[in-house]
Amino acid sequence: MSTQILTVSSKGQISLPVSIRKQLSIDTGDKLVAYTSGDVIMLKMLKLPTAEEFEASLDEAQKWAASVNYNENDVDGIIKSVRKKRSV
Repeated sequence: MSTQILTVSSKGQISLPVSIRKQLSIDTGDKLVAYTSGDVIMLKMLKLPTAEEFEASLDEAQKWAASVNYNENDVDGIIKSVRKKRSV
């Protein structure tokens, strides 16, 4: 793990050092997600799947749903039960 000190500009911006961008293959236009916890900020690269990767994930999810006998009519009930568990 490397550590670097960054400076926040008057516009609230930071620049990622070249060494970090090269190490993580971060290019212009790439997206990062910022997470905070207390006084900690964590940046994570956001890599969207390709159309083929997304389709493969969707196919896998559909196969799983079929294997446990879920169908489209079950979706609302599943969402409600998950939301209820999270609110408790």
